[in-house]
Amino acid sequence: MAVLALLVAAGAAAWAWSWLDRPMTLAAQRAEVTVEAGSSARSVAQSWVDAGVQAHPRLLYEWFRWSGQARQLRAGTYEVTRPVTPRRLLAMMVAGDVVLERVRFIEGWTFRQLREALARAPHLKPETRAMTDAQVMAALSAPGQHPEGRFFPDTYSYGRGVADLVVLKRAHAAMQDKLAAAWAERAADTPLKNPDEALILASIIEKETGAEADRPLVGGVFVNRLRQGMLLQTDPSVIYGLGAAFDGNLRKRDLLADTPYNTYTRAGLPPTPIALPGLASLRAAVRPQPTRALYFVARGDGSSVFSETLTEHNRAVDRYQRGLR
Repeated sequence: MAVLALLVAAGAAAWAWSWLDRPMTLAAQRAEVTVEAGSSARSVAQSWVDAGVQAHPRLLYEWFRWSGQARQLRAGTYEVTRPVTPRRLLAMMVAGDVVLERVRFIEGWTFRQLREALARAPHLKPETRAMTDAQVMAALSAPGQHPEGRFFPDTYSYGRGVADLVVLKRAHAAMQDKLAAAWAERAADTPLKNPDEALILASIIEKETGAEADRPLVGGVFVNRLRQGMLLQTDPSVIYGLGAAFDGNLRKRDLLADTPYNTYTRAGLPPTPIALPGLASLRAAVRPQPTRALYFVARGDGSSVFSETLTEHNRAVDRYQRGLR
């Protein structure tokens, strides 16, 4: 009898060991389970079975418990789309291999557009939805800081149920890092006094051209103007200052309407960034391409024509903006 019992026990152990590496089929094309913080191994095992994993919940629970990792399951949403072994299922939850969603912040966006993208992002906890912009910045440990331009445009991945403030913190920290790195590489003769001024200029460069190759030259024009004390006369800054009053058509009266952002009526840089600048614009602000140009005008294809004199610039405006030859 003792020998028989040993044989039965050995057979059961062998079966259990082989079962750990035997793929469990799914009742549907996918099975998804959300593990809440503090969930018991027993409830997690039952959740997988309820989600469609074809296994006995007691077997899964005993495996989680026997492995010694039952208390190491990480909170998050997990998904399987093909047969999965018990061993792999546990490893996935211990490693925190959760389902990831993504939200993208685009170069040239305003903070308003960024917040709208956050509100649309799937499975993102809307922690900041009821906050004012000032409250958001205070929650990011940047009280009093204007939010415009302070977040690096990029694609950010996050686990389901994560608070939108977590994503904002990452984007805010990324911009701080990128700006610091760019400022450390600034040209020795830059007229910019500090990283904040570099960020402001970079945001203007971002809005002035969609052609990455032109950005260093656009930066060169604005730097030349700053050095000579000329008005920047940049339309995107004027438009930003108009806010909701801008109807899509910039008129002469708009250029004459004084606001803190009207670079036709006020010298120097505007008081804050006007958009999210990308890396190319940050670099163009701190290390622009040397040029004698003081003017540029859009060709209409995304690129610009640069001129050293007002006469040359007026000819370019006649050709590319007024259609005159």
